[in-house]
Amino acid sequence: MKNLSMKINAAKAGFKKERGSLGFCSIALGHSTLGQTVGMTPVCSGIVNMSRRTRCSSLPRYSQICTLALLLISSILQPSVIQADDWHQWLGSDRDGTWAADRIPPKFPTNGPELVWKQSIGGGYSGPAVASGYVVLMDRVVAPKSGKEKFLHDGEIPRNKNFVRQRLPGKERVLCFREADGQPLWQHEYDCPYSTVTTYAIGPRATPTIDEDRVYTVGAEGDLRCLRINDGSLIWAKDFKQDYNVPTPNWGFASPPLIDQDRLICIVGGESSGCVAFDKRTGQELWRSLTASEPGYSAPVIRRVAGLRQLLIWDSDAIHGLDPATGKPFWSVRFPSTYAMSVATPQVFDDSVFIMCFNGKSCLIKVNADGRDARIEWEGDRRSGIDGVHNTAQLVDGYAYGCGNGGRYICARLTDGKRMWDTFQPASSKRPISWGNVFTVRLTAYKNRYILINDHGEIILATMDPTGYSEQDRAKVITPTHQVGGRKLVWSHPAFANRRVYLRNDVELRCYDLTNKTDTE
Repeated sequence: MKNLSMKINAAKAGFKKERGSLGFCSIALGHSTLGQTVGMTPVCSGIVNMSRRTRCSSLPRYSQICTLALLLISSILQPSVIQADDWHQWLGSDRDGTWAADRIPPKFPTNGPELVWKQSIGGGYSGPAVASGYVVLMDRVVAPKSGKEKFLHDGEIPRNKNFVRQRLPGKERVLCFREADGQPLWQHEYDCPYSTVTTYAIGPRATPTIDEDRVYTVGAEGDLRCLRINDGSLIWAKDFKQDYNVPTPNWGFASPPLIDQDRLICIVGGESSGCVAFDKRTGQELWRSLTASEPGYSAPVIRRVAGLRQLLIWDSDAIHGLDPATGKPFWSVRFPSTYAMSVATPQVFDDSVFIMCFNGKSCLIKVNADGRDARIEWEGDRRSGIDGVHNTAQLVDGYAYGCGNGGRYICARLTDGKRMWDTFQPASSKRPISWGNVFTVRLTAYKNRYILINDHGEIILATMDPTGYSEQDRAKVITPTHQVGGRKLVWSHPAFANRRVYLRNDVELRCYDLTNKTDTE
């Protein structure tokens, strides 16, 4: 409805300005086809200054107004126009992993989704962000190894390779492509030696955040960048390690920045700077809040809980509800994550907050009616709740759906954590697999329909409800390239926009069309 509102306002403005100094050109719906578009793109220059006698066409004014009227009518009569949303940040427009696209068939074409384009890239976990005709993601250019890379440990090197850290030379990049055809548009590169755990030091973690004419990125070593999206030029930058005296977490800085009005909210770490808000245009610090032993890896999210807009932060020690305008806590509930692996994005159901993590841990936090205190309603274990590691659960009608430890996909009741069912089918297995993961995206235009993406590079169409899981179709769309736990996998969350999916591994970025062009409906 947001895009429709924009069109209505534009139409109203056109009628009001008809006798004034501004005139309207004909406006075309963006991209190449009406059914695959978001927003409005000017054919010439959109709104022109008529006082300068600059016109896009010789159409009389009543013809231009008629064009606007027809556009407004078509917007109302074409629901598909307003449902193909951009995916401008982590987990989509609302950071909840939902997608409003329609005309997504229950089965793929015989040969799978159509590959629209692909481009070569470097390594990383950073998922793509898609907005305003751009696709932006981060990667890493690795310098050749000498075999003498310095170990970053005081004393004995850990026996568990999941905690072994070395200094690894290389560069991070922000890459921008044209959404329509994948044409490279620009890249922003900077030197960035890694100090994170060696096994996972393949590239940046955080998905970029696109806002208006800017894109914000956070690298694995805490480099925050604000870039112009049209050319990649640097507007401002911060260095978390230097500016806030924060050591790099074991698995790197991973939390994607969040836009809230004029604020850019980041998970930083350090003394009283666990969460920091910056002026999104200048980079000036606005407020800082929270202290934790480690910042964790979870994304900040804003939800209305118990009548208050609350910024939900989950660090290594606790989950917090903050006032997004000031950073002052409304409440905090201690819930330490195993090995500081606070990864899942907090999600809200009926004034309660659900979180989950490694080692059989999950819980439901009940927020008081006044929004200023909270408590743990129930805690899960290896037999209840969802012990998800790398994914975020979907909360629907009182139930949570998500991937637990080892690839076990679970539906759990939110009132008490009771598991309604579980299956390894989405993870392409019959038993637990090392670090198995499945991402979940809910198709809100349909009842009980979901898109699942497993770490084997498969995309799955499925229906789910509390009674069970039913798979409709699956297709292999990208090759796993990252070696972890004795197998190769892909852990980057895809983007979904304009009825397409954008996904990456450590060598390429791919775009597939998810509509079925042979469908006669």
